[in-house]
Amino acid sequence: MNTDLKDAMSKRTDEDLIKIVFVDSDGYQPMAVEAAEEEIKKRNIDKTKIEQVKVDLTAKIEEQKDFDSKKLSVLTRFIHFIVDTIAFIIFTMIFTFVIGLFINPTDQNLKIILRYLMFATGFLVYYVFMETKYQKTIGKFITKTKVVNTNGTKPELGDIVRRTFCRLIPFDQISFLFTPNGFHDRLSDTTVIKDEN
Repeated sequence: MNTDLKDAMSKRTDEDLIKIVFVDSDGYQPMAVEAAEEEIKKRNIDKTKIEQVKVDLTAKIEEQKDFDSKKLSVLTRFIHFIVDTIAFIIFTMIFTFVIGLFINPTDQNLKIILRYLMFATGFLVYYVFMETKYQKTIGKFITKTKVVNTNGTKPELGDIVRRTFCRLIPFDQISFLFTPNGFHDRLSDTTVIKDEN
């Protein structure tokens, strides 16, 4: 047997070895499974521990499959993009109008800078407020979906802020065409799933 494989398996945890041999052997080369079996025998891992780890790992795999089944299609994500873009533009227009009642510079350059500031502020307020408070934007309310961390928990404010800034990455919106989780999901460790509540 390959000494590199033996060495690699000797560095694995008991749980890793049990997973390789008993839970996910199809995902490994036969020689790797043999090396893991030998390491289990060498460590003399208790059979009750093996059974418990098998049960725990199988439950985790089932939970992950259930979680993955709640993920959304590209079409649903596209609907979010369209609806949220329209909602954000309307929100920003109202926000800009209200601010314009109090601040109305006469200098053209200052007006342009103010418009950009209102646009950026509206973008941040819309996404950060909606996804922090409700775990949803208007598009997600319509499709009955919500934002969660990749482990299924409710995202914290920092997660949502990071998610929102990642939306500014060029080509973020089309990244969903090539991967199930686009840039702003992957880089913020969040995802969008069906809301079953």
